[in-house]
Amino acid sequence: MEVKILKQDGSETSRTAILNDEIFNIQPNDHAIWLDVKRIQANKRRGLASTKERNQVKGSRRKLYRQKGTGRARKGDIKSPILRGGGVVFGPHPRDYSIKVNKKVKVLARKSALSYKAQNNQIIVIDDMQFDEVKTKKFKEILANLNIENQKILFVLDKPNYFVFLSAKNLQKVKVTLASQLNTYDILNANLIVFNEASLPIVEEILLRFQKV
Repeated sequence: MEVKILKQDGSETSRTAILNDEIFNIQPNDHAIWLDVKRIQANKRRGLASTKERNQVKGSRRKLYRQKGTGRARKGDIKSPILRGGGVVFGPHPRDYSIKVNKKVKVLARKSALSYKAQNNQIIVIDDMQFDEVKTKKFKEILANLNIENQKILFVLDKPNYFVFLSAKNLQKVKVTLASQLNTYDILNANLIVFNEASLPIVEEILLRFQKV
């Protein structure tokens, strides 16, 4: 599959990028996508919610008043769960929500997500993405030149560029990532994916390590 390579000003170059069919033109596996997205979202959960049970609450173990003869409901100590400031019954405690998924499944999920984007013509390739200064206005101009403003865009770069990352930081619908950090959730969450030309070989090298999926 061939895609024309564009410049930052939106004009076409004389070159085309060849998207590897083993990555961008496979039969998508929806179950693999579901597993990997579930893993990514679960691994973001910190699981820090915590409550104290009655044995962890400060207070005396003395019974508040005698069991019978007062006309009031029976009560134990002041740490009882039915009293304000008492322990919590079956409350949350810190836990690990992370999920493990096989490497081959994660690779298949990324290939499937990229194939969906390729089938829907939601992939753009530009020749380069270089900034010499932090300039959000310049980034917005590139979006306008490519005619992709007001959409959720994922920019994929081959190497870190401090100026590009900071220039896009205040744009709510734009995310910049590295080819080595590309994941299934980010691919599916974007309406369009913009690769710079040098990032495609890196994506291919990573995703073709496990060809026998």
